[in-house]
Amino acid sequence: MVLSSLSLAQSIAPKQADAASTTYTTLVVHYQENPAVNKHWNLWIWPEGGEGQVQEFTEKDSFGKIATVNIDGSHDRFGFIVRTDAWEKDGGDRWAEVNAGVAEVWIKAGDDTVYTSPPDGEYRDFPTFEEIDLTVHYFRYDGDYEGWNLWVWPENGDGQPVAFTGEDQFGKVAQVTLSGLNSITQLGMIVRKSAGGNDWADREFNDRFITKIKEDGSVEIWLVQGEEGIYYNPNHIDQAPRIVRAAIDELNEITLSTNFPIDTTSADHGILLSGGLEIESIHPFKEGESVTNKVRIVTKQEIDITQLYTIQTRLFGEATVQVGNVVRTEAFDHRYFYDGDDLGNTYSPAQTDFRVWAPTASEAKLVIYDTWDAQAGTEHVMTHAEKGTWTVSLQGDQEGVLYTYKVKIGDEWREAVDPYVRAVAVNGDKGAVIDLDKTDPKGWNSEKGKKNNFKFSPNAEDAIIYELHVRDLSIHPESGIEEKGKFLGLTELKTKGPDKEKTGLSHIKDLGVTHVQFLPIYDYRTVDETNLDVPQFNWGYDPKNYNVPEGSYSTDPYEPTVRIKELKQMIQTLHSQDLGVIMDVVYNHVFSVNESSFHQLVPGYYFRYNEDGTLANGTGVGNDTASERKMMQKFIIDSVSFWSEEYKMNGFRFDLMGIHDTDTMNAVRDALDEIDPSIIVLGEGWDLNTPLDAERKANQKNAEDMPGIGHFNDNLRDGLKGSVFDELDPGFVNGKQGLETLIKQGIAGGLDYDDQIATYRKPGQVIQYAEAHDNLTLWDKLEKTNPDASMEDIKKMHKLASSIVLTSQGVSFLHAGQEFMRTKYGDHNSYQSPDEINQLDWERRAEFDDEVDYMKGLIELRQHYDSFRMTTAEDIQEHLNFIEAPANTVAYTLEEKKNRTLFIVHNANAESVQINLPYKGPWKVLVNGEEAGKKVINTEKGKSIQVDGISTMVLVKDGKTKGF
Repeated sequence: MVLSSLSLAQSIAPKQADAASTTYTTLVVHYQENPAVNKHWNLWIWPEGGEGQVQEFTEKDSFGKIATVNIDGSHDRFGFIVRTDAWEKDGGDRWAEVNAGVAEVWIKAGDDTVYTSPPDGEYRDFPTFEEIDLTVHYFRYDGDYEGWNLWVWPENGDGQPVAFTGEDQFGKVAQVTLSGLNSITQLGMIVRKSAGGNDWADREFNDRFITKIKEDGSVEIWLVQGEEGIYYNPNHIDQAPRIVRAAIDELNEITLSTNFPIDTTSADHGILLSGGLEIESIHPFKEGESVTNKVRIVTKQEIDITQLYTIQTRLFGEATVQVGNVVRTEAFDHRYFYDGDDLGNTYSPAQTDFRVWAPTASEAKLVIYDTWDAQAGTEHVMTHAEKGTWTVSLQGDQEGVLYTYKVKIGDEWREAVDPYVRAVAVNGDKGAVIDLDKTDPKGWNSEKGKKNNFKFSPNAEDAIIYELHVRDLSIHPESGIEEKGKFLGLTELKTKGPDKEKTGLSHIKDLGVTHVQFLPIYDYRTVDETNLDVPQFNWGYDPKNYNVPEGSYSTDPYEPTVRIKELKQMIQTLHSQDLGVIMDVVYNHVFSVNESSFHQLVPGYYFRYNEDGTLANGTGVGNDTASERKMMQKFIIDSVSFWSEEYKMNGFRFDLMGIHDTDTMNAVRDALDEIDPSIIVLGEGWDLNTPLDAERKANQKNAEDMPGIGHFNDNLRDGLKGSVFDELDPGFVNGKQGLETLIKQGIAGGLDYDDQIATYRKPGQVIQYAEAHDNLTLWDKLEKTNPDASMEDIKKMHKLASSIVLTSQGVSFLHAGQEFMRTKYGDHNSYQSPDEINQLDWERRAEFDDEVDYMKGLIELRQHYDSFRMTTAEDIQEHLNFIEAPANTVAYTLEEKKNRTLFIVHNANAESVQINLPYKGPWKVLVNGEEAGKKVINTEKGKSIQVDGISTMVLVKDGKTKGF
């Protein structure tokens, strides 16, 4: 029967008004919280495309807390976030799919998976029955009930036919009592059609099971033609024929979804489009499904995505056509890519120009605010310009003005902070116009002297990177730093802590590292800058405004220029100490898609989606950005270029780089090479589950396609200490046997890894490390894997791991505090843990003074001998030679220039081992288990050496080599 039939529409119309007033959809979330985290968790819930709301957990069972909420209307999906009122989050955006009016899910703290059944097995007790009274209501949109009946059977029992014998306002009704049952918990059912003597002439779907039976043995369900789900509540059913969604998915194609099927073979489809659009053809969304709830409408003309269209149908009413998948097509990128350099605001004392990219908007406005917390502002209409941009200019000096953009997408106005904004008010909710030149410290642009003129080798292998969180460095009570937790804390020199040991920047300088890599210092979401008197901590991997410094690290987050000035002062001070600055950038995801400026201004464009329309989640935090799209790629390139030029950054560490594509990363490298080829680019090249072709992912397996990009070498990391995903798994230094080959591969720069692991072709592509901010610190890992070991033995294991890192080919990387064997007291994910967990403990630094000196010596050694920092695979193959060594020991030579040879031995055995020297001596010992550096400890003249258990020994021989 053709659904555009006017008579059918009239027959259903009376139910439409009633359904609209009573229909709702239910979301049930079961949450198992971490008992060690004492926070008041609640939910932020929104139906897809709708507004969000807070929902408290109001019930509890043996699994955990339960929240149940009914949302008006019929919905297909709910998004939700587990969070506190201060917007601390457990995970990212999660999604729950609706089935028969209900979305019920189970989630666990620290686990981003959304489970549709109890993840650890069934824990609920269900009643069993000897007799069940079943009532079935059945609605057919076509009104044709002839021959339709039920086949019903008890669990593990025989079936029987059940006829529809009654009728109510909903449709036909069947009732049956099943007796003599054997303690069953569910019924099976099939809706079938009997005709012409054939009881099974047709059927709707296959076996369905009725499970929600009341304790008295009664159960009442509602079924709808074309829907497989079983409804247990009629208020979950929207019987009124309606348009679920109409969206532009190609420049000449609209996808229409309805709650009842459409017969696409009908000549009279009863569908019209506004705005002069003519329909050329209508096809089922999936080939072969002529009667379907989802169709493709091909238009004769190309659709103007900035215009507002409506779709009108006889049966389903009308709806606004939304902008859909079209924004993710190559045609859209080609049509609307804007390559100008003036996005954002361009300030001058005479006027300020504003430009925003919003190609799907039909209108746009600039909104000017008087204060950071103003609720209303003055609106200025923007002019539609080239390539989907909108512009407006304000005459006069606009310095200090606060602003946002408003755009009209479809029939909805949306407001957002300028994605290209370079200054913001407190908490980053409004952009600010400033004169960036006025934020430069004295001597900022001077080319004379060392005030701000950091120069570095063109070879990344010469870098020793020190990873640091701004707050961690100074917040400890004994840090000796006045501006605790601030950018300015890193401008204080000659600070002292316990035992008058150096702290802060002076300590870092004294170590001898070359670069300080900062955890996120852009404006992030999860610290409330209006409430800084209350201690708050976050790593910052929840970006809000990518091109603005974080306000909580400034002395005044309310004044837009202060954070900028103070960050520049920090960078200038590091440069004056011959230290480069590397910035941790997180372009791979946003804190919340619905909140992000990207999504508000161009919905659906900047993010990656699965085939079913759900957001991709390779990041594990609810969304993946789509770097392969031209304007997202442009944003990333523009952003790193801005930070490099305006803030004189010396490197960028790309968080979850494997989400990005290789073309984007190479474009980043090219753009930075034009600014300064010595700028370091490194990232987490993990192979992540995001919908991007495998050969395009910017991960270790494709390292050969990104010659100027460094990757964290997790193979050496896990080989040294054991898997980070298993706290009890040991590695080479802490007791696992048979890892010599893996350690050798790592020492040689990972150039011999199987291509299924990594395709490194130069040592500069390999970041060698034993610990970072993620996971357990090395000390904590060793305590977990070796609980009976003495402190001295754990110190030995720790020094052995660090010595392997600093004597390996590639780029050396240290976690702040690794030099004094930092502990986070077993916290493997301290992203929002208190200062007591995350702070650099300067009392511990004084206590571990000998270990700090050992690390300083290793750094000095690495910088003194070029052969630890070879720059080509050919050099490594020629000058690094492994020699025979006992089990759990790795030994090798490095040929230096000027007839000098280094001999390195790493002994992971608890006992000492005897190693034959490769050539006649004398050999000068530079490193043993107690001391390290370029200073000679003692001289060995025999044919062999004794290497202490769990230690490294490095020796050097001058002159030509001769065998024994």
